[in-house]
Amino acid sequence: MSNDKILLFIPAYNCEKQIVRTLEQLTPAVMAFITRVVVVNNRSTDSTEEAVLDFMHAHAQLPITLLRNHENYGLGGSHKVAFKYAIEHGYDYVMVLHGDDQGCLSDFLPVLAKRYYRKHDCVLGARFMRGSKLEGYSAFRTIGNIVYDFMFAYVLHRRIYDLGSGLNIYSTQMLKNGFYEKFRDDLMFNYLMIMASEYYMHDVKFYPISWRETDQVSNVKMASQATKVLKMLRDYYNDPSVITGEYRDKIVDSYEADTV
Repeated sequence: MSNDKILLFIPAYNCEKQIVRTLEQLTPAVMAFITRVVVVNNRSTDSTEEAVLDFMHAHAQLPITLLRNHENYGLGGSHKVAFKYAIEHGYDYVMVLHGDDQGCLSDFLPVLAKRYYRKHDCVLGARFMRGSKLEGYSAFRTIGNIVYDFMFAYVLHRRIYDLGSGLNIYSTQMLKNGFYEKFRDDLMFNYLMIMASEYYMHDVKFYPISWRETDQVSNVKMASQATKVLKMLRDYYNDPSVITGEYRDKIVDSYEADTV
């Protein structure tokens, strides 16, 4: 049993078919290291919330809290809700697992068991490094991701193995100054976190994970996102201090959620 207080944050949006499979990953081996699980429902329009509640009732022994965002904040906004929750409730680390059952929690068991996370500000799951495994992921998307990894590596002067997988662990000490509050609230939140890690000199470690695509629905709009990402990267290359500026299209004063 770890002495660290670790919050497992599961962002969930319209994943009623996958969220139960994700929660079923909360095995005794995993929960030996997790203090509490927080599922953040980003105003799903399907039965995601009902599926989580049913699971909670059937597994009352598991320390699960379900939060509902005040509005649809996006994936990045849900991260901000969870980071705030972790800091306010005194957790030492925040572990992230996307609720659409693409990542596998057991991949991080060695990271948890060996306290590997203590040596770094964050450990990021990497789908595109030696030792990783991809299932159902197209060659086109794999190559595209690797190209972007190399582009970011060139600009940031460090090896990048993934710009945003759905399995990561962060030290709350790293998060307390809120450097990420002005980052985009969409899927590009993690891209900005990677850029910020170089600017703020965070100690980042990548770790190989498995990743699968079966019945998930991608929310990535590849063409429009590619253009925005390249602009962000170009701007950072020209002046790294832009990372301290405002990236959001819509300003949110406070990212709030209610306990369901």
